[in-house]
Amino acid sequence: MERLSDPYTIRYPQIVAVADESAGQVELIEFFDCTGGAMWVKRHYAQSPLVRAVRTVGATNRYLLSTGSADLALEGSVFPAGIAGVAVEGDEIAVTYRGLGGGGVGASICRATAAGVVRCESDPAGGGRLAGSTIWLPRRERVIVGIDDTDTPEEGATWTLAHNIARAVEDDRSRYLSHTIVQLYPVPYRTKNCVAIACEFATSDPAGLVRHYRDYLEEYTLSEETGLAVWRGFDPSPLEEFGGRVKRGEVSPDDLAALEDPRLVIVMDGRGAIGAVAAIPFSTRYEEALALWNGSG
Repeated sequence: MERLSDPYTIRYPQIVAVADESAGQVELIEFFDCTGGAMWVKRHYAQSPLVRAVRTVGATNRYLLSTGSADLALEGSVFPAGIAGVAVEGDEIAVTYRGLGGGGVGASICRATAAGVVRCESDPAGGGRLAGSTIWLPRRERVIVGIDDTDTPEEGATWTLAHNIARAVEDDRSRYLSHTIVQLYPVPYRTKNCVAIACEFATSDPAGLVRHYRDYLEEYTLSEETGLAVWRGFDPSPLEEFGGRVKRGEVSPDDLAALEDPRLVIVMDGRGAIGAVAAIPFSTRYEEALALWNGSG
């Protein structure tokens, strides 16, 4: 029987953090391998004063955090672990965790050894002790890439191409976070299903990320009408109204041209640019994204 190298530690696969433009909000994205541990953390960490919201997206827990520090009134079984500090420090984001017992193990060594951590300070943990850690992560910004119209009636599929390019452009500066298929209104000139794709990244090199994505898309698209749109910003909700219109009915290029927001850039301006922009605000909102709003919804 092979011996376990460390039977009382689980290493988080990766931790990523995105800050808003004001440095007042942070989204902490924790990739997890142990589902039970992640669900326990999600329930208890939500009680932390700095946690504004938490949700599970795929194999990640996402914490919307306010910057600052907080005293945690930790109590076994009731509130055994939480987030005690969040700070944006230049090009880094610092997060402090505290926990009791097994919660202290998760709050200390399990996170301190995660991929993506620049450096850490961690307490000894185990048994019934109070323990924790502070980890420093690269400060990244959210970039959402919208893609539409890459295939033909004979070959191709936009959702697979978008994902494979997203994997290909991922590096230490740009982490691929999510892929969302967005059902649009079935216009007459669609290939078949009329969907667009939103690929979300956390990056410290937005220009390089977009350039690499565009280069791959230009090489592999099969359509002359490909659209590629990019949103650089913490919150894509300013595009919700436009995205809803494209899900409910046909929208003209003039409607797209009327959008004025410096955070939105049309990189490839084929007819698919309309769907590409419409997909962006539905990133990670899977139920709404997949719903068919066929003119009456």
